[in-house]
Amino acid sequence: MATLRFQAIEDVLHRTPKNKELPSVKISDFFAENVFNKKRMQEYLSDEAYDSIMETMERGVPIDRRIADQVAASMKDWAISKGATHYTHWFQPMTGATAEKHDSFFKPSLGGELEGLEKFDGTLLAQQEPDASSFPNGGIRNTFEARGYTAWDPSSPAFIMGKTLCIPTIFIAYTGEALDNKMPLLKALDAVEKAAADVAQYFDKNVKKVSTTLGWEQEYFLIDKALYNARPDIMLTGRALLGSAPAKGQQLDDHYFGSIPARVEAFMRDFEVEAHKHGIPVTTRHNEVAPNQFECAPMFEEANLANDHNQLLMDILEKVARNHDFRVLLHEKPFAGLNGSGKHNNWALATDTGVNLLKPGKNPKSNLQFLTFFINTIKAIHDNADILRASIAGAGNDHRLGANEAPPAIISVFIGSQLSQLLDSIEKNVKAGKMTPDDKTALKLNIGKIPEILLDNTDRNRTSPFAFTGNKFEFRAVGSTANCASAMIALNAIVAKQLQDFKSSVDGRIQKGDKKDEAILKELQKLIKESKKIRFEGNGYGEEWVKEAKKRGLSNLKDTPRALDILTDKNTVKLFNDLNIFSPIEMEARHEIELENYIMKIQIEASVLKDLCINHIIPSALQYQSRLIENARGLKEILPAAEFKKAAATQLEFIKVISEKVNDIRTLSEKMMIEKTKAENISSVNKSAYAFCDKVKPYFDQIREIADELELTVDDELWPLPKLREILFTR
Repeated sequence: MATLRFQAIEDVLHRTPKNKELPSVKISDFFAENVFNKKRMQEYLSDEAYDSIMETMERGVPIDRRIADQVAASMKDWAISKGATHYTHWFQPMTGATAEKHDSFFKPSLGGELEGLEKFDGTLLAQQEPDASSFPNGGIRNTFEARGYTAWDPSSPAFIMGKTLCIPTIFIAYTGEALDNKMPLLKALDAVEKAAADVAQYFDKNVKKVSTTLGWEQEYFLIDKALYNARPDIMLTGRALLGSAPAKGQQLDDHYFGSIPARVEAFMRDFEVEAHKHGIPVTTRHNEVAPNQFECAPMFEEANLANDHNQLLMDILEKVARNHDFRVLLHEKPFAGLNGSGKHNNWALATDTGVNLLKPGKNPKSNLQFLTFFINTIKAIHDNADILRASIAGAGNDHRLGANEAPPAIISVFIGSQLSQLLDSIEKNVKAGKMTPDDKTALKLNIGKIPEILLDNTDRNRTSPFAFTGNKFEFRAVGSTANCASAMIALNAIVAKQLQDFKSSVDGRIQKGDKKDEAILKELQKLIKESKKIRFEGNGYGEEWVKEAKKRGLSNLKDTPRALDILTDKNTVKLFNDLNIFSPIEMEARHEIELENYIMKIQIEASVLKDLCINHIIPSALQYQSRLIENARGLKEILPAAEFKKAAATQLEFIKVISEKVNDIRTLSEKMMIEKTKAENISSVNKSAYAFCDKVKPYFDQIREIADELELTVDDELWPLPKLREILFTR
């Protein structure tokens, strides 16, 4: 009998909600209480120090050592008042997670006296030295070249997690290359914000700064810890490598937006309290489409802070889930046949004058501004679709993209029928030469209509990877485990480059004699024509779109190794280098890191799958087969010879089927491991990744199909692994 499985089910059946009393019925009473934000800075810092750090946060002005010492002392005093005993530089290496090394505020006195003081100065605040060779670095750092630095990012406020003061930082090599996601994100944001500000001044000379905003939506699954611990595949890979689909899945649509289960709601309230205490403005929670799948979402924030908050929230989800006897699955595709999980990135640009550049205004001039940024974004996606695709590539997301539940691997832009008609009108009406008064009037009238229709100007196209949703673009293809920085680096970089090119072209037209608005409209017409093939309003799941996209010349990169090839393209390397986001060395390193990450995940899954087959599935099948054989022998004693012969033939056929399936699983597992060894021995990381993708990974589905057939054959009492129906519906 599969005792671990049935004990796990028994444990789940006896769980009760762990309701905790809220700190207050008003979230505003405790929001950001664990954050050293502007309010705390004003309380703890001198006016001089506060003004200096505000200038650093808003304009990037360096902080001098004297001010840094004041800030460090104030942070320490505040943190200790909140019960903190340690501090850490909190950074985001290329592991997909965050990292931290804790040091105590306490420093013992020298001279052998048994006393000491709590100390924390500007040097410790500004810089630390973790081991750079122990994190993914793509060859930038060797084991004997271990030095790397973390450096304080003043634009993201420090916070307390548990009893530790966490200071957001960048992570760089001793030689200066970025080894994290934050440093290139900050550079990409700087590039797009400067380029956007330059273009925005065509319309408003008062604009001095443009900020990038990000609103993410985090999807995740919850399963009970007992069932999690009884499934080695879920525990080690984040997804069920085996498991027959339950008769009831998500086909009735009864989970989506349904009543939240009591245990889950208690967990949600608990993690939301922790999120709010850490300044994460989470406002939305609901059941998602698949059983035991859920979503949370915050208000929009500045992109760097929003990214930090998403990384922090994923950590909070994991910690709070354990307190409620749950485990969080952030994998993009934990269960075959059910919806996977994404992390939609909602992106926009906002000026320091309070204008959303992707929201139409109330007059033709402000609508021309909207169209400028709207059309340039579409052109950026058109010219750099493969870069955007690479930014969301990963072993987990490969299971999701194009799987009739998430955006396809083909990058396209959805803007809705009314905006499509508007762009088509502009394309036709603007003449190649000077505009006539009628042209100008028609354009102004058309542009002026936007505010009346834009609130609901588009239907929601769930099949589009990049959709305009009224006042922002939604990048829907980002995976649930992803660091938002990867997608945001790519998107902001390509938009920055496009805005730079746009301004250069418009300035050139003005120098040749065109009026400013005329020059802008002519350039927009050109961009509309050049980017038209990236726009698609139909069903991205349909096979007809695959054929149509191929006719248009759009890429369909279905797996990670092929999607990542663009990172070594000379034009891609030049784009990022020219924008000072990645040097050629850093681009090469990123490519290698992403490929190695892919390889290691497939390696782990192959090894776990073999273990499940050899040590769990096959023994259970053989045990059941032995029972059948024993049963057949018993029939001989109670049945007449003729009846026994007939019954034995039936039993024998059943026994034979099990033997064949067991042999097939064993053979396929051995072949898979042979291919795994071959792939591991390929010296080129690129060729190795291709081998894992093309030679190893295909065995996963073949083995699963047979194992799932055995699950439906073997006596339920003998099956060792919790079944998907139990994982998804036992509450």
